[in-house]
Amino acid sequence: MKGFLIASVRSGAGKTTVSLGLMAALARRGMKVAPAKCGPDYIDPAFHAAAAGRPGVNLDSWAMTPAQVAGLAARQAEDADLLVAEGLMGLFDGVGHQAGRTGSSADIAAALGLKVLLVLDVTGQSTSAAAVALGAKLLDPRLTILGVVLNRVGSERHRRLCSEAIEALGLPVLGALPRNTAVELPERHLGLVQAEEMGDLRRRLDALADFVGQHVDINRLIELCNDVPVSMGATAAEPLPPPGQRIALARDAAFSFVYPHHLAAWRAAGAEILPFSPLAGEPPDPTADVCWLPGGYPELHAGTLAAADHFLSGLRMFAAERPVHGECGGYMVLGAGLVDAGGTRHAMAGLLGLETSYEKRRLHLGYRRARLLSDGPLGPAGAVLSGHEFHYASILATGNDAPLAEVADAHGGAPAPDGSRRGLVTGSFFHVIARMD
Repeated sequence: MKGFLIASVRSGAGKTTVSLGLMAALARRGMKVAPAKCGPDYIDPAFHAAAAGRPGVNLDSWAMTPAQVAGLAARQAEDADLLVAEGLMGLFDGVGHQAGRTGSSADIAAALGLKVLLVLDVTGQSTSAAAVALGAKLLDPRLTILGVVLNRVGSERHRRLCSEAIEALGLPVLGALPRNTAVELPERHLGLVQAEEMGDLRRRLDALADFVGQHVDINRLIELCNDVPVSMGATAAEPLPPPGQRIALARDAAFSFVYPHHLAAWRAAGAEILPFSPLAGEPPDPTADVCWLPGGYPELHAGTLAAADHFLSGLRMFAAERPVHGECGGYMVLGAGLVDAGGTRHAMAGLLGLETSYEKRRLHLGYRRARLLSDGPLGPAGAVLSGHEFHYASILATGNDAPLAEVADAHGGAPAPDGSRRGLVTGSFFHVIARMD
């Protein structure tokens, strides 16, 4: 099996356009494409799955152990012809200084032996693009640049000037995408609008496949790929053991941020996942052992959730006898109230004392390391978890609830109490990626 990693030197340069276009074009050719996403991202893997026709996976060198990365990659590569990984941010962007464990796309490429397809946005430059390509080629000796795809090319002359300068470095230019806003995907405050919310997703993916297929030499790209030296026998401890045998999982447009590797690991361990839709007024299955409310966009549906009496009463009844955990958006819904962007307060489940607001947005972003302070769905007291936080909510109050964990960031800050627990109910803005113990 062959593979490669698609990266750029900054966010917004066109990685997702190229990734989705290539995945869809390759799948259209009948190839079995195994998609992967570097770093903490819930939204892109759903698009990858739709484009490639098989589930995606996240690979994270900061939040996962090397064994977990290798094990997940090996599982993802089973029965595939081509592993296609999309990077995050810039190719070398990460945190900390531990070699190979910074969370960067470069770490994943090096760990899995993937060559890099470099996407360069050449807006406002021509020959100078070669300097950027040369820097990417030389900065990390672990990496090999497979080739370059130019993005947002303004004219044939523009393409020629960029290509000639880059190919003089010994780097093949495998494609040049003209400026085309028609193929751009809609976005909102946490990234792309979710795949499941796009009624015309298939049409958009077909258009991306046409666009990339027309302007990228896919045959040459495949020829330049190397075999992926991922051991098919690689095994690793599951990133997160299932929180119960039967898991009631909130799943709709308000609750959709679930890592594919968690669902796969839970099912592989024999757990049964029982999805339900709070937006449709559905309560958690009363026969489940545990209820999990993932993150998503409850702030966009606060009025509907506040009026979902059947869901809220069923959730409260469930929480009286069995564990309930909420991550980020799920945490907010477990709280007492949520103030939307317009300043209107909506009563939530009231199972925790948390009060949150989107009226005055503030970005919270970064990796987190957490040590649990009590037993619960995430694991036993003392368990160490890695993950991330990404939201714009402001905390107005937390009530008198005990903290869920001691949490530290990735930059050496002192651990501090975070999250909430009351009875069998727990919650935090912290999204779990893996257990580290």
